[in-house]
Amino acid sequence: MLPRLLCTSFLFSALALGGCAKSEPETKEESAAPQAEAPKAGSADKVAADKKDPQSGVDYHSFANTDDYRIEHLDLDLTVDFSRKVLEGEARLKIKRLTKKNPPLVLDTRNLTIESVEAGHGERLEPVKFSLDEKDDHLGTPLSIKLPKNATAVAIRYHTSPEASGVQWLEPQQTAGKKHPFLFTQAQAIHARSFVPLQDSPKVRMTYNATIRTPKELRAVMSADNDPETEKDGVYEFEMPQPIPSYLLALSVGDLEFKPMGERTGVYAEPALLDAAAEEFEDTESMLEATERVYGAYRWDRYDLLILPPSFPFGGMENPRLSFITPTVIAGDKSLVALIAHELAHSWSGNLVTNATWRDLWLNEGFTTYLTNRIMQNIYGDQRYKMEMALGYDDLQATLEERDDRDEILAVNMRGRDPDEVFSDIPYEKGSLFLYELEQKIGREAFDQFLVDYFNHFAFQSITTEDFVDYLNQTLLNQYPDKLDAERIHEWIYEPGIPEGAPHPQSDAFSKIDPLRQQWLDGEISAKDIDTNGWTYHQWKYFLDSMPEKLSEAQLKELDSTFGLTESKNNEVAFSWLMIAVRNQYKPAYGRLVNFLTTIGRNKFLRPLYRELVETGQGNLAKRIFENAKAGYHPLTVKVNSKVIYGDDGE
Repeated sequence: MLPRLLCTSFLFSALALGGCAKSEPETKEESAAPQAEAPKAGSADKVAADKKDPQSGVDYHSFANTDDYRIEHLDLDLTVDFSRKVLEGEARLKIKRLTKKNPPLVLDTRNLTIESVEAGHGERLEPVKFSLDEKDDHLGTPLSIKLPKNATAVAIRYHTSPEASGVQWLEPQQTAGKKHPFLFTQAQAIHARSFVPLQDSPKVRMTYNATIRTPKELRAVMSADNDPETEKDGVYEFEMPQPIPSYLLALSVGDLEFKPMGERTGVYAEPALLDAAAEEFEDTESMLEATERVYGAYRWDRYDLLILPPSFPFGGMENPRLSFITPTVIAGDKSLVALIAHELAHSWSGNLVTNATWRDLWLNEGFTTYLTNRIMQNIYGDQRYKMEMALGYDDLQATLEERDDRDEILAVNMRGRDPDEVFSDIPYEKGSLFLYELEQKIGREAFDQFLVDYFNHFAFQSITTEDFVDYLNQTLLNQYPDKLDAERIHEWIYEPGIPEGAPHPQSDAFSKIDPLRQQWLDGEISAKDIDTNGWTYHQWKYFLDSMPEKLSEAQLKELDSTFGLTESKNNEVAFSWLMIAVRNQYKPAYGRLVNFLTTIGRNKFLRPLYRELVETGQGNLAKRIFENAKAGYHPLTVKVNSKVIYGDDGE
């Protein structure tokens, strides 16, 4: 996922309401007698927010008893009911038993109504007792299922809540075409449990098949083998033969058409957006080929894009075979396509080799950010590469200034915390900078070979930070003892901040801007004397983001009238300008501010703007805008920004 939730956590959901079970037996004690053995082990110990360091490999964000059972395959049969805003049907799980004992199977759920549960062998299933235990505000509600001896299959009939944290239902007026409703899911980090009962942990990988039943005029697509030639008949079949973690399970339904961009790449979008998206992202096939040349074969068959409505809270989400993309990056000049490179790079770092727990998120995002920069260099040249790197470094510095020490650590302690609220630039940019230092020390060719070997060694596995460190010790530290040392690596991963002497990526394209900005601030030149012809979005962002906090009304008017910043069509540039406008209460830009906040749902933009309004004494305005806009926001966007506007209670 592209950062800056932040992101759709970043980045994911609405406030949980309680789960319930229609056909639950009369008492919990009867339905799941040994209940303390499973959910308690997966909840009380995990949820406790104490001062102890988390244990490597323990997923504190899942109730599932993954040491007893592992889901190997999911068969999903769901009907999409837009009138009730629910998904309903059956999840059939193939499980592998890891113990000779027969404890209850504990699954993760959130706001699911469990109608019935059957278990047994193969197709021979029988009704079994089950219960929903105590709800946790962050984690949802554990589902405990009493299994027959040696059972290897479980079938759960259920339906979701209209408030499911991982599902957004859009009315026709919230779409580009204005004629049909739209649905999309967002499972990262722990929101798959809001639309499928399963082991919602990245350490568990499974294959899946799905049958999705929709209104006949709409098309369903998934993070699986989509066939653009499939007739719109209301029934869609999918297969995902490669094992994936639950957070990569994804579904979308809407008035979608397809346009190819290359032999293995194409784009799904509403008809009104299809041509513009295909033109904007036409280099996707080249990106795919360039990445394969350096880091090895692409192992997911096709790589397509799905353009979502603007309420999507992330920039993108790396769902395998079908990345979900915000329309806010369709700028008309390919200036924001680094997002596509980022989601594509996840096909190696994240989807192929996955963080085992959310503490290890940097293994996904740091590696992916590093690969993103390399892809951009291969496709768009050295200058674009250096600008992307320098902006990433500046973003990291800004994040370090506002974060506590405990959240500046790559292997961050998320124990007892909602993972949606811990995402930041640290795993992305600090992780990438760490890898960049390794590259600088041993040479690019050697480091590229290390990455190829790393991806092959851990392919289709979920690993911990300590797994990576062990592998690093066995490979690079062994091969280059004169260039690398364990203490330095420990400092990068387990200590806050950036180690002294770390690389500082810079760009000549930016250094030329600094004197121009300063001359204008000093009154030595006017805005019209600044030659911006040929500036990229990166240079505009650097020019604006490095302005002092306080500008005079005259200065703001001069910038705006000269460069048309309030009306900028590039959402990144508009965002940087609106941050300046809010900070200085430049009212001529407030019409665009309101429009921006009410038509875009990307948290990278929304959270900083709402926060700036609150911190500059404009909290009442923030509340008015938010209350008018939140009906069209994703549940995650509502949750994250409610806390910004109303405080920790979110209300």
